This record gives sequence, structure tokens and C-alpha cells, in this order.
Amino acid sequence: MKGHNAGHETLRAEIAACTRIMNMDGLIDYSGHVSARLPDGAGLLIQSFDDSRAALEPEDLLVCDFDGTVLDGAANKKPPREIFIHTEIMRARPDVNSIGHFHPETATMFTLVEDRPLIPVKNHAARWMDGIPVHPDPGHINSVSSGKSLSATLGPHHAALIRAHGVVVTAESVPALLVDSVHFEENAKTLFHAAALGTVRGLSRDEMTSFMERFNRTAHVEKLWKYYLGRGVDEGKVPGEWLPALGVR
Repeated sequence: MKGHNAGHETLRAEIAACTRIMNMDGLIDYSGHVSARLPDGAGLLIQSFDDSRAALEPEDLLVCDFDGTVLDGAANKKPPREIFIHTEIMRARPDVNSIGHFHPETATMFTLVEDRPLIPVKNHAARWMDGIPVHPDPGHINSVSSGKSLSATLGPHHAALIRAHGVVVTAESVPALLVDSVHFEENAKTLFHAAALGTVRGLSRDEMTSFMERFNRTAHVEKLWKYYLGRGVDEGKVPGEWLPALGVR
């Protein structure tokens, strides 16, 4: 696996695999992006504006600093216009090592209706028990100021909706980001369908606290990461030769 800054081989493979899987699962289409903080904390890895999310290669990724400047990568490639989502959240949140921005249809619908907040109704949605804030500006996050504004909306939370636009999910690693992104839209779909049946009983604070106290997040992330990598390989979306770099033998 040749490419710029080969010392980040595993991280590059994780982002490329995560992006392809999210595309396979309908979370990312022609737009959306996944980033990861570099181990030395000096910047981040992110795909370019033009590269296909369905065919992203590890060597396609750009190394950027927290001003959005490309430090390493193909000379003709530019980062996504909304790189400031990633740079400003990472500046403000040292606990966040990976960020996904995408446009899930069901979750985004909850920014368009009155008195219908996106609440946790499935057990793994207890990840967002402290709330899912909604950023009021539907425009693109294409400047430092708009990135700072979104970061302020997110605050200490693990996800935020952007009105009539999409979602931002944050996590401690790229595999965890994939798992959280799947659960985020899964929870939204379940809430949408449950509301059609009648009055929704969202998870109580006590129920979510009890779940999280017994939940082994590390084991859950490892299990789902292997599952989705396997599906990706079986469906021809993730090259099997990437698996050693991804820690799968």
C-alpha cells in the first residue's frame, strides 16, 4: 500500500474502509467525509473533495493541518470544502479522534418538524443520552467561523444534527465512528417507524444509564468493525488485501 506518509498506513486503511462501508450501507453517497486525528496531534487525515466515496484508496487521503492547509498529498487535490467541521471540532475537543459528516435522510428529517426531537429509542443510542443538539444554520460549513459555530453547537456531545442538511458524529477512533454512525441512523429509522404506531416511549435516563454501565464499548466496536469489514470484502467493496493493515488476519 504505497502513498504519502506511509507511517499512517493503518489509519489510512481505516478511513478508506470506513468510507467505502458507509457508502455501501447508504450513509455516505457522492458527498460526506470521514477524518482521523494524526497520532502526533499535528493535523488530520481526510479525503479530497473529488475522490469517489465508493472507491476511496488509502493513498488518496490528504494530510491537513488544523487551518485546513494541505501538508501532504497529491498536488492537484484539495480537501473537502467543509473541512472546517473537522478542524474546528478537533481543536475544541481533544477527546475526539475521528469525525464523520454525512447526510442521512431519516435522521435529518427530525430537524424539519416541530416537537419531534431525535431521542434515543434503541439501546445503543444511549451513546447520545446527554442530547443531540441541532445546529440552526443549514448552510455549508465552509469557513473557520462556521466551523467554530458548529463546534459550539456540538459542545461536549457525541453528535449534532445540522438543520435541513445532515449530521456530525464524533468518536474516539475510526472503527468506533463507523459503529456510531450506523447506530445513529438506525435509531432515527426506528423512532420514525415507532411514531407511526403511536405514542413513542423513549428510553428513560435510568434505562440508558443502566445500559451504559453494563456495556462493553470496546468489545462491541471490535465485533461490528470485523462484521462490516467482512461484509465489505464479501460484497467487493473493501479489498481483501487491506485486511492485514486493518489488523484482521
